Amino acid sequence: MAVAEYSWSEHFDVTSEVKSDFEKHGYIIVRGLLSKEEMLKVRKAAEHLNGLRDFTFEIPDGRGRNSSYCIWSQPGNDVTGMVGRIEKVVGTMEKLLEGEVYHYHGKLVMKEPHTGGNVNWHQDYGYWYKNGCLFPHMGSVLIAVDKADRENGCLQVLRGSHKLGRIDHTFVGGQTGADKERLNQVMKIFTRDYVELEEGDALFFHCNLLHSSDKNDSPRRRWNFICSYNRASNNPVYVHHHPQYTPLHKVPNDAILTCENFTDLSGKDFMDPAVDKTIKIDLEDSEKD
Repeated sequence: MAVAEYSWSEHFDVTSEVKSDFEKHGYIIVRGLLSKEEMLKVRKAAEHLNGLRDFTFEIPDGRGRNSSYCIWSQPGNDVTGMVGRIEKVVGTMEKLLEGEVYHYHGKLVMKEPHTGGNVNWHQDYGYWYKNGCLFPHMGSVLIAVDKADRENGCLQVLRGSHKLGRIDHTFVGGQTGADKERLNQVMKIFTRDYVELEEGDALFFHCNLLHSSDKNDSPRRRWNFICSYNRASNNPVYVHHHPQYTPLHKVPNDAILTCENFTDLSGKDFMDPAVDKTIKIDLEDSEKD
C-alpha cells in the first residue's frame, strides 16, 4: 500500500507536510491531478495514429518480453507538451526540488495486454548520472493514462530508498538495472509499495527512488505518461541525448483543455534509441555483455 497521498484541488500546495513526505518517502501521490476531461485529450493525443505512435520503439526486458516507449526531449506545443508545461505539474516539481526546473524529457510507456514486459529495478539517476548530471536534483511525474494496479503490473517503489544515494547499475536485457547483489540487500530493509493509480492520478518521485514494474499478463493495457525534470542549476556537463538547460515556458492549468493540437509535433525532438547509451534495443547484443 502506497503512502503520502493527497488529492488535487486548486488549493493544493506543497506545504511543509507534503515536502516532508517527499523527503521521507521519496515520493508523493496526487490523486486526480488531471481531470477526466483532461485525460480524454491526453489519451486522444497518445493514441493518434499520426502522432506519438509514429515514434515508438521497443526495449527488451531480458525475460523474453518487450515494452513500447516513445521519448522526446522538448515538450512542444501539442497536448502532450501542455502536460509537461502546466503549472500544477511543473510548479509542484519546482517546490519539491527547491528550485527552477527544466524539461529533461517526456515519455509514454506502453504495456499492452498479455504481452507487456517488466521494468527492472532501477534508479533514474542510475543512468542520468552517466549523462553528466552531477547532482541528483532531478525527479519525475508519472501520470496514469490507464488504471494501474497489481493485476496489470503497476509501478512498485522501495519506500525511502532514495536516501541510499546512487547505487551501481548495469544492463539487464535492454534496460539499465540496479546491481543485483546490492539490490538483494536493499530489498530486505525497505518497504515495497505498490503504486495503484486511477486515470489522471500522478506520482511525483525522486530520481534516486528505486522502482520497478511487473509484466502485464492482464487483458487490460497499462500506459503511463512520464515527465522528467532537472533543476536548472544542475546543467549536465556532457552534451548527450537529453537537453542541456533550456528555459521552460510554463502554461496555466487550463492549457490542456484549451489546446487542440494533437498532431503537430514539431520541436519535440524525439529520441533515436540508437544514440541512447543507457538502453539497448537489440537483445542479442545486450546478452553478449
